[in-house]
Amino acid sequence: MTTRADQVVDRGADKLEELAERTAAEGGVKAKLSDELADDAAFLRKLKPSLMVKRAKGEGPTNEKPGEPRRAPAGPQLGRPKPKRKGPSPWAVLGGAIVGGYFLAKVVDWRGHAHPRD
Repeated sequence: MTTRADQVVDRGADKLEELAERTAAEGGVKAKLSDELADDAAFLRKLKPSLMVKRAKGEGPTNEKPGEPRRAPAGPQLGRPKPKRKGPSPWAVLGGAIVGGYFLAKVVDWRGHAHPRD
């Protein structure tokens, strides 16, 4: 028998778990926070109003062992695909432009000596 309030708490915990899984997959600072979000989801499930009433009356489980909540993986399981480059490396383009500019300057200078303006 679940009450409407229990269902609302479950939906909130489910959303926290989904958020924890998404942030763990993104990596970076968000991945560090995913563990805390998973812990919060497990704690929120213990705050169901019906369970709180049972524990207050002494009917709730008191021999429950503390366990690890389900946690999302810290990163992608299959590895992140490397983005495919389109075109040549920007460093190769820059190097080619520098070399081309150097040779163009040499050719212009050489042709300038061929026809002096005296």
